[in-house]
Amino acid sequence: MKTYDDYIHALDQLLKEAAHLPRGGWPNRPRPKLSNDAPHVLIFSPHPDDEVFIGHLPLRLMRESKMRISNVAVTLGSNKERRKNRLRELRECCQFIGFDLVTIEDDGFETINQHTRKNDPLYWSHCVSQITSILENNRPDIIFYPHKKDWNTTHIGTHYLIVDGLQSMGPEFSTYCIETETWGFMNTPNLLVECNTKDIADLITALSFHRGEIERNPYHLRIATRLVDNVMRGAELVGGQGTEVPPIQFAILYRLKYWCGEQFHNYQKEGSYLLSDDDPADLFKPIK
Repeated sequence: MKTYDDYIHALDQLLKEAAHLPRGGWPNRPRPKLSNDAPHVLIFSPHPDDEVFIGHLPLRLMRESKMRISNVAVTLGSNKERRKNRLRELRECCQFIGFDLVTIEDDGFETINQHTRKNDPLYWSHCVSQITSILENNRPDIIFYPHKKDWNTTHIGTHYLIVDGLQSMGPEFSTYCIETETWGFMNTPNLLVECNTKDIADLITALSFHRGEIERNPYHLRIATRLVDNVMRGAELVGGQGTEVPPIQFAILYRLKYWCGEQFHNYQKEGSYLLSDDDPADLFKPIK
């Protein structure tokens, strides 16, 4: 009979063995054929690697709902000597997983944080105008970006940068907005998305292309256990205290809103689950 000792030992061994897997160099995954008028999704990534760290729903939208996914590289990190390599790793990652890539200027933005927003209004205004141009040129149906308490200063700065960009778009612009969590958990997510093992494996493989980052912190190997924890934590945060947890193993949490008339609207009155048999496109029904 198996014991919990066996369970933990097996998990420990798997993590140790996975540490020896190749980093990058994998053949690109097949990309679905997309129509010219396919709905367009933008991921505003504070750093290279965020596009796949939170990319479970975007990947489902591409593979299952045939939406076009573009990753917007807001910065290329604070280490200027690493930026050239980080951009190369990012291109390889996006090509592998099937996301388009939108770059900003030569090296991305500098110091995207609340201090810059408060103390350097001229540069911040320049950055906001760039975000506004990206929104205007792409007219996205859905955007992803960090929530405002995502701990890392650039993640928090990216949140406010995107919100300021939305406010510059005028009253006619509308889009679905999905807030993500990486470093700081959301207290009030309203969407739990089941992740299938194939998508998880592909996203972890995509993360392995970011060689420089995972050499200092092999976080790509820990993502699966985080997705397990999301089921325990997220089922009650989204479904309510004492709710019955759905019979799933892996999930990711988001907060879904709708931007229209120069303000956010609570699109969902109650939290919802998106399970593996559900069509992700059903989340984004026309607003009456």
